[in-house]
Amino acid sequence: PSYIQDRIDMWDRLKVEYDQEVARKVPEDIVVTLPDGKEVQAQSWRTTPYDIAMGISFGLADNTVICKVNNVLWDLERPLEESCKLELLKFDSPEAEQVFWHSSAHILGEAMERMYGGYLCYGPPIESGFYYDMHMPNTQVSNIDFPVVENIMQSIVKERQPFERLEMKKEDLLEMFKYNEFKQRILNEKVTTPTTTVYRCGSLIDLCRGPHIRHTGKVKAFKITKNSATYWEGKSDAESLQRIYGIAFPDNKKMKEWQKFQEEAAKRDHRKLGREQELYFFHELSPGSCFFQPRGAHIYNKLIEFIRSEYRKRGFQEVVTP
Repeated sequence: PSYIQDRIDMWDRLKVEYDQEVARKVPEDIVVTLPDGKEVQAQSWRTTPYDIAMGISFGLADNTVICKVNNVLWDLERPLEESCKLELLKFDSPEAEQVFWHSSAHILGEAMERMYGGYLCYGPPIESGFYYDMHMPNTQVSNIDFPVVENIMQSIVKERQPFERLEMKKEDLLEMFKYNEFKQRILNEKVTTPTTTVYRCGSLIDLCRGPHIRHTGKVKAFKITKNSATYWEGKSDAESLQRIYGIAFPDNKKMKEWQKFQEEAAKRDHRKLGREQELYFFHELSPGSCFFQPRGAHIYNKLIEFIRSEYRKRGFQEVVTP
């Protein structure tokens, strides 16, 4: 889509101005305090958390997903601005996991723009991965598309595209995203400050508070898990969107562990077990409420008997309500 190059041209111009502004800042000596109490000498506007991590060991720097500066999540490549407390987080930290999946969502978003050319909406991390919504009124996502989107994502990962942060004025952002009605709504309805941030990886530039992983190459394993249709901000009278879900990890071992867990969970799916063991079935006559078969009714009644015996032990009495 033509909007991609227009977006990049504006980014390039404003990024040069921002970099020049940072370069003009006079660095001062600062002290960075690590969780073990060790103090590291650094320079404001020059030293990054990644520099600090590399000063300790390459292994630590390589395995760090994100960091916290004075308890605030912070990009590893973003210069420190003052003396601070620094905490380096690996993937086993819940906060780092969410950042990792958020960055993976941006990789998916870039792939979706290349594949479908629609208009991206929201792309957050969730409890078990991430998703991205896109408005494409004349196209529907199919699971047949998954391998193609994954191949595009793989090329993005191989390019090791850096995640870059840029703070922009609201009026500039409205110009940058003039092609996207949904980003316009976010800017006009939710951004209440004179400036906010965007992040870039490759051809994707998106409204985002961040922070993000250092580059796309940190995502070693990923998979598109499913797709669905949804509505803008969950409102049934709003525009219909296409949503793609995914999962990603910093190594293949974690992906295999996740896949194994999914396989085991599928075996224990109550809908599958209920059907196979002739416990109950569902019918359109009673959506959301099952019909118990003899075996299922036997289990159901045993559970009721147990609950009633516990009531009596604790001095409770039953009532029946309408």
